[in-house]
Amino acid sequence: MKDATQKHPLQGAGGASPRIIISGGGTGGHIFPAISIANALKNIDPNTEILFVGANGRMEMDKVPAAGYKIIGLDIQGIQRGSIVKNLMFPVKLANSVRKAIKIIKDFKPDAAVGVGGYASGPLLYAASLKGIPYLIQEQNSYAGITNKWLGKHAQKICVAFDGMEKFFPADKIIKTGNPIRKDAVNIAGKHMQALELYHLSHFKKTILITGGSLGARTLNNSIMNGIDKLLAADVQVIWQTGKFYYKSIIEKLGENYHPDLQIREFLTRMDLAYAAADIIISRAGAGTIAELCAIKKPVILVPSPNVAEDHQTKNALALVHENAAVFVADRDAEEKLVDRALELFEDRDLQKKLSNNIGKMAMPNADEVIAKELIQIISNN
Repeated sequence: MKDATQKHPLQGAGGASPRIIISGGGTGGHIFPAISIANALKNIDPNTEILFVGANGRMEMDKVPAAGYKIIGLDIQGIQRGSIVKNLMFPVKLANSVRKAIKIIKDFKPDAAVGVGGYASGPLLYAASLKGIPYLIQEQNSYAGITNKWLGKHAQKICVAFDGMEKFFPADKIIKTGNPIRKDAVNIAGKHMQALELYHLSHFKKTILITGGSLGARTLNNSIMNGIDKLLAADVQVIWQTGKFYYKSIIEKLGENYHPDLQIREFLTRMDLAYAAADIIISRAGAGTIAELCAIKKPVILVPSPNVAEDHQTKNALALVHENAAVFVADRDAEEKLVDRALELFEDRDLQKKLSNNIGKMAMPNADEVIAKELIQIISNN
């Protein structure tokens, strides 16, 4: 594995600033890393031309322009589990997306492409391989999906976040970079008191943060709903991010002011302050979330979502558990066991310290810069 920390000249064809396509999206876990890579490339050379390719109807079509980048959408979807009818159009949409991706490459003339996962990544990288455009894959999870495993055969480099990825990709193409993170979200140093003031919480009590992502997580919400009185009775303060699908129903059941130690939010606009306020965090196990949790170095209970391809969240979580860096509660057990497990963790100071130390060792906070430099090297070699 070569050293990716060296600085390289950022030049495209004919010595000009390079033109790069970044493809993928679908969730914040794919979109935020993609934008981070784009920003890192711009920091090296502000004249770099970057075009995003996403899937029509997915959140990247809003989030990417909001970050200041142009995006083109493909009419592509994933395989819909349990629905034959919805899958009938998949081959047609896939073929049309590859054709459109080829046209995008012909028009934009990129020097290289990046795939971060999500529906659009496959067609775009396949089109790049057909047109002889070098590409890099950013595999975020500890278990690679079918599409990335297939595309990895022709990739110049595959940037990964977990050890043991040789079982999915050619070993000589792998570089462990970690997953790009939102730097503003993990910048928590010196913000504990500010965070407690924001949420109107006491610095004399312990605080737990529950977050299931922007859309929310039904199991996490049901678990906290069932155990909220037990947490409050134990003098634990709660910051509960419900997600937009569940916020209204939870407020209807509990009311706006159920308890002064309970702060219910649909969405956390200042993730840094939510992290800073927390003594313990309960979370799903998406790769991007895990990368942030490693950077903030706090005790974590992971409840992986079972409703994702190849059950990759469980595999992500177990990668931390094997390093004694997180507590694991299975989704099927959460409603019965999650709150009790959290209260047990509050009582075990030694375990809290061990988890914090071990998860911090797994942090790779400069992944965006390392990946950008890998891409520069690919361009300079072609």
